[in-house]
Amino acid sequence: MTVPIALRSDFDGLGLRRLARSDKGRGADPAASGAGCDLRWGSRTDAARIGSVTLQIIRDWMIRFNQRGPVELVNGKAPGSSSKLNDEQRQILAKIVEKGPIPSVHGVVRRRSKDLMRWIFEEFRLSLDETTVGRELKAMSFAKLSTRPRRYAQNEFEVVAFKKIPPPSWRPSRRGSQTAPKSNSGGPTRPA
Repeated sequence: MTVPIALRSDFDGLGLRRLARSDKGRGADPAASGAGCDLRWGSRTDAARIGSVTLQIIRDWMIRFNQRGPVELVNGKAPGSSSKLNDEQRQILAKIVEKGPIPSVHGVVRRRSKDLMRWIFEEFRLSLDETTVGRELKAMSFAKLSTRPRRYAQNEFEVVAFKKIPPPSWRPSRRGSQTAPKSNSGGPTRPA
């Protein structure tokens, strides 16, 4: 039978449980609560039951706690996988995007993520999907722009003629026309 891992002596069970409930520990795992339970009552089985985890996970939490303290028991953002493009490749990609395509050479009038994906594969032999290329461009402060869709049979001259402002439908009064009577009270006038 193996000897259980002893925990650091600078924290007690109540302190860890308070950390799990405190404002600072809002992102705390059940690890802090489970470790606190283990320190308070000495039963790792109870700690695993309270944390809804296995005894192996409780053991891993205890090792993390002993190495780095209660800060290690707080959830953090996962680092994710590293980027496939290095800094030099990103700089080359940025230059290509800034320069823009030459329609007669590249066969396109604008660079889409799909075109850049193909170019990255041909240039660096890296296989990226369109979403990853878009994320890389966004990280380099490039904005995704697209033109407004245009109807294939649209006549530009008719559009301009349609947008012209028509003359007003009212005309100014003639010189000798009567004006409406004005009332002093501001309301409707009564006949006398």
